[in-house]
Amino acid sequence: MSTNLEIEYKSLLSLAEYDQLKKLFTHVTPVRQTNHYLDSKDFKLRKKKLALRIRTFDKSAEMTLKVPQEVGNIEYNIDLSLEEAQQLLGERNIVCGETDLSEICELLTARDINLEEITLIGSLTTIRYEQHLPIGLAALDKNDYLGHTDYELELEVDDSKQGKKDFFDFLDKNRVEYRFSKSKVVRFLDCLRHLRK
Repeated sequence: MSTNLEIEYKSLLSLAEYDQLKKLFTHVTPVRQTNHYLDSKDFKLRKKKLALRIRTFDKSAEMTLKVPQEVGNIEYNIDLSLEEAQQLLGERNIVCGETDLSEICELLTARDINLEEITLIGSLTTIRYEQHLPIGLAALDKNDYLGHTDYELELEVDDSKQGKKDFFDFLDKNRVEYRFSKSKVVRFLDCLRHLRK
């Protein structure tokens, strides 16, 4: 299992802004990735501000648990094969046993999460253009989930203060309006709750 501190800034984009920024990524091959979100039916993880997902790519996958910190999130990552991911997603709940998943299961159990209640609640697919810029790792995303499409720019940085300044300078330079963006999982859950009403 690997861990890293994720500090990122993001803004939702209009379609016109997305198309405009895409010109900065013309040399980048887009990657298709799908986030499969896991939680209990009454969203116990979300209530504790935790996020658990299995992310699948064309030829690989990973499981990630995000745990909020004072600044950013600690991400706990476990690499999976596509077959392992598909098997896990087909289970009624997470099966830990003696697998690599046991470390993530221990982290959840320590936070009073009943693993038997954890199930797949839905998926979000992203077409991502990603490149390293002098100011950090930039990702331009088109997201599709629950019949909804949105666009966003993310910048992952090492230093929160400098990163914030660089992010807003980048928006200004490219004449992009800042729009507050909740995390993908929160936007997905908001949409899911709306559909359930």
